[in-house]
Amino acid sequence: MPTAVAVTSPELVLPSPDRHTPPAAILQSAEPGERGGSLDRTLAEIHTLVEQHGHVLVVHPAAAPPALVHRLHAARAALETDRLALVGVDLPPLGTALLALQLRQLSICDFSPGVLASAARLLAHYLHAGAVLGSVARLDQVPVGLKAHAKSWLPGSQFAVLARPEPQLVRLSGDQDPGLKAPGFPTRLVVAEGGLPAERVTGALARAWHVREVTPTKLPAASADWWGTSKLTEFAAAIPDISVLYQLVSSVRREECHWCGLELIGDRCAFCAAPLPPPGERGRRALPATRPAPGRLRGREPAPALARTAPAAMRRALPAARDPRLAPALDTGAAPPGAPQTPAGPTGGPATGVHALRPAQREAPADWGPHRPYEDPHQPPPPPRSRNPRP
Repeated sequence: MPTAVAVTSPELVLPSPDRHTPPAAILQSAEPGERGGSLDRTLAEIHTLVEQHGHVLVVHPAAAPPALVHRLHAARAALETDRLALVGVDLPPLGTALLALQLRQLSICDFSPGVLASAARLLAHYLHAGAVLGSVARLDQVPVGLKAHAKSWLPGSQFAVLARPEPQLVRLSGDQDPGLKAPGFPTRLVVAEGGLPAERVTGALARAWHVREVTPTKLPAASADWWGTSKLTEFAAAIPDISVLYQLVSSVRREECHWCGLELIGDRCAFCAAPLPPPGERGRRALPATRPAPGRLRGREPAPALARTAPAAMRRALPAARDPRLAPALDTGAAPPGAPQTPAGPTGGPATGVHALRPAQREAPADWGPHRPYEDPHQPPPPPRSRNPRP
């Protein structure tokens, strides 16, 4: 199953351009109103998606209500899963929907979940999002000068605003080209008409940008709050060809996250939010990829259990231990300091059976003289026994 791409509102779902693009998963509990706002429903929906698809990307606007963002993070923490990526997109609502569509197109390719989630930041740089506004008096997403702010109060004033990738604001007059900076590549233009007619965007702007295709769609409800007015026509232009998107993402160097182990492009993992280490520290992992085997010290060779009971000839064939604490167990026959001597058997080898039960015989000190071991030389010898029988 491909990685699931979920959105927080049905207004962020654009129609699929072909029959191969999978549909987007809509989190019903994230919608405002009576149906949403439940952490239990959010947990159930995300858990079901994770079990069905393995990894889930939740695309949500960066300007979403804080309660919604907190609920998504709380669900991720409650599930204790590292297979959920929360991708906050700093784009207008229509641009966010177009980016989610591109991620859905790439989800059927051979990209890993970490690369797919990290590609959201890369694709956002190649997406042009703007609008034609009737007023910029309450616009706070793009810098507005004092002169433009004053002219927005005049009746019939219109402004062409480009929010991403570079902010730009132009006051419109007549039917000429708005003069917004055009993309340097062929694009597909998605237009959502609000309180203003869309002819200026579908006509002069589309010709100046050399747009291949113009697709009309419904204006998202969050667009009025994002742009600060309800009299607008929102548009977004992006790369339409999936083969170009695939080459764009695959040409970026991939790294391995030092925390969760997933592949990523860019400087931050989208699943665990861990930043990419400096170039000199890359390749080191904060956690081991796999747990060490039982009885194995990390970075050291294990001490074979046979070395403690094997004969000397067999112990010589065992590798030497790297840890000094394991060296006595792999010695070629010498006992560790302070260990008792093993009694010898009749043939000179290790004592076994009954011979192992005999105490080890120690040598007598030099001042003991001819006395046998364990005899005290300071005690008088016992009287000799008589050999004659009693009468």
